[in-house]
Amino acid sequence: MSRLTSEVHPFEARAPEAELDDLRARLAAARLPEAETTQRRWEQGVPLADLADVVAYWRTGYDWRSFEDRLEEIGQFRTTVDGLGIHFLHRRSPRPDATPLLLTHGWPGSVAEFVDVVDELADPDDAAAPAFHVVAPSLPGFGYSDKPATTGWGTEKTAAAWVELMDRLGYREFAAHGGDWGGNITTVLGGRFPAHVLGIHTTFAQGLPTATTEGLTAAERQWTEETHDFWHHRAAYAKQQATRPQTIGYALVDSPVGLLAWILDKFAEWSDTEDSPFETISRDRILDNVTLYWLTRSGASAARIYYESHNSLDPDLRVDVPAAITTYPRDIEKYPRPWAQERYRQIVRWREPGRGGHFPSLEVPGYFVEDLRAGLAAVLAARR
Repeated sequence: MSRLTSEVHPFEARAPEAELDDLRARLAAARLPEAETTQRRWEQGVPLADLADVVAYWRTGYDWRSFEDRLEEIGQFRTTVDGLGIHFLHRRSPRPDATPLLLTHGWPGSVAEFVDVVDELADPDDAAAPAFHVVAPSLPGFGYSDKPATTGWGTEKTAAAWVELMDRLGYREFAAHGGDWGGNITTVLGGRFPAHVLGIHTTFAQGLPTATTEGLTAAERQWTEETHDFWHHRAAYAKQQATRPQTIGYALVDSPVGLLAWILDKFAEWSDTEDSPFETISRDRILDNVTLYWLTRSGASAARIYYESHNSLDPDLRVDVPAAITTYPRDIEKYPRPWAQERYRQIVRWREPGRGGHFPSLEVPGYFVEDLRAGLAAVLAARR
């Protein structure tokens, strides 16, 4: 049973109107570069015409207050773990048979990734569908969580903090889901805290450094080649944030257009679309995410998760709790099942859907909810 204690406090997000006026003034005064010099859209990054269009909408049409209202409707709280203030969404299910579920986002995401799915997870229309008490924290340095003042807040420490957070809510045992850095943290949770984690569902199932392509099918080899290509030719952002997060942070905290371009580039490249991320993700939801970064000045602090944790997943870590793994076709890291099985040693469900990319809860929310439910149902059945 969840409980509010003296250590857990309700939280309300309400930006001063002056902050929103300042944002609009900066957008109006933005200096944009010349157009890209290639005929292939997105080859050099966010096309000028696309960015100018989003900037104009951000300044004149976007409504931040509606997102604040949505966060309040879900339920927001803060608590302090190991000296750091942690913000989280908490949507309790009315169902007595509900299972506690921890959702962890990644970069360049935020809790905005989950606002469209928490209600259906907590209180499904189908009475036969599993229900969950949903907890979605903001990573350290992200959104309304505090910014660490010292090094050390990598994925291992964050996973331990999540266990403490869930315990404070009365959830000594819980299921966990994540993708991107959230998938990394979910892996750590399953491997380090099996006494608390009932099982996991993840879109990130990193194999071991010693894995070879011997015995893989042609399709599985293609996955490894695509992942290799990503990290060697399309991951400059990760190298920058892992080595010089402070340097890029000045631009991300000072320029809303710079922040928008840095994040929009990833939503475009990593989503399952032909030309624009807005084919599957609403412009408003992407701007909710970007504005959250802007108002909380978290461009630099969020980037530091790469400094703290890049290539840090322990090669000796094994996950023995039940695991459900879904690999979307346009995700940036795809590891074949034979590789994943070396780390996740009780895979109870494996899925390779035909659509979706790095942000499935935003791109294909209906499928995401159904897949998460089915995966966690398999995980919980394996515990019986």
